[in-house]
Amino acid sequence: MTSEENPTSDTSDPASHADEDAAAPGEARQDRWLTPGVAGVGAASFFSDAGHEITTAVLPSFLTTTLHAGPGALGLIEGASDALIGVSKLAGGPLADDPPMRARLARGGYLGTALLGGAIGLTAAVWQVAILRAGSWVARGLRSPSRDALLGVLAPRTGYGRAYGLERAGDNLGAVAGPLLAAALVAVVGLRHTLLLAALPGLLAAIAISIAAREAGRAVRAPQGRRRLRLNVAELRQAGLGRALLPVAMFECGNIATTLLILRATGLLHTDGRDLAAATSLAILIYAGHNAVAAAASLAGGALIDRAGPRPVFAAGAAAYVLAYAALAAGIGGWPLLVAAFALAGVGIGLAETAESTLVARALPDRLRGSGFGLLGIVQAGGDLLSSAVVGLLWATVSPAVAFGYAAAWMLASLAVIPLVAGHAWRPR
Repeated sequence: MTSEENPTSDTSDPASHADEDAAAPGEARQDRWLTPGVAGVGAASFFSDAGHEITTAVLPSFLTTTLHAGPGALGLIEGASDALIGVSKLAGGPLADDPPMRARLARGGYLGTALLGGAIGLTAAVWQVAILRAGSWVARGLRSPSRDALLGVLAPRTGYGRAYGLERAGDNLGAVAGPLLAAALVAVVGLRHTLLLAALPGLLAAIAISIAAREAGRAVRAPQGRRRLRLNVAELRQAGLGRALLPVAMFECGNIATTLLILRATGLLHTDGRDLAAATSLAILIYAGHNAVAAAASLAGGALIDRAGPRPVFAAGAAAYVLAYAALAAGIGGWPLLVAAFALAGVGIGLAETAESTLVARALPDRLRGSGFGLLGIVQAGGDLLSSAVVGLLWATVSPAVAFGYAAAWMLASLAVIPLVAGHAWRPR
């Protein structure tokens, strides 16, 4: 069923921008949310994440055994890449505000991520790996706001939660498939060829996002004349995005890197006669389960958001993290407790990330959504970097219990702030 275009709007009211956007001719307005374009975005996230997880799983062994580098080189490469992805998301935001450029950037970003990541298999020196890994992460960051803005066009407003939940589920399932594929490929073809083959899922992702971009191009009219593509902070503030992102920023300050979760699990499992190799393998298996739970939580959370709004879903995600961190801080051994803690963390990230993306899509009109997703990206990356650094420092200088307690405190703070945040984007519609 197609709705009529809203003939009136009040440009002084952020909420009216969103309502105008809901009925604009460039938006998807059908009740059916699962279109080929939405499915294409979900498939692109799955294939791309599977490919980059293959590279991530193999890279440490490739650097140390093939290129004879140490863990310091790996840390520098990964640290620089993680820093670049947040900056590139912010840079890609204003570019994604332009519909034609958004489509090109999404296609090019997925293709660039695949080709640059796969080319690591051709390298003969550590500096070459560093350049290709950083380039791959920049392409990944630049494409993210465009992908999320495409979803805002492809899905109706009543289906934003489910659409963004599907995209997050695809990403998390890729994180399950990638390491499993890496383990199988290394056993058959070796490290170099596994890195080269990691580009294939990324190429499938580029095809899938092209399908989505083509469908979005049919749905949205290209703007007339030239547009000034810049991060319009004043309009984002007027739309209420800064205030709306306050709980998100607090949440991200407690959202630590999953490698720290794996390290904690490995240490707790390295007891009762279990050697380090067995403990590491079991911790990685538990982490794969975490990603599977996150995928299921994304789908369930998206459906709930479309009925009740992002607020209760985001709050449930933060609460799940508090319980997970409490279990990890307690440090009680035994794999059943660790499975429960990792499952809770999976629920937390699946619910919270889906709510965050839906929040931005609902808060902004199409012409500002790319910038909004770019701002969300830098908040997420900056918060994650700060949280991981502080937790790692507290772990090393005080204790793991204090480190995870610090992270849990930020999650509790985000829960406390949620009731104080007003705005149409957080409320049920």
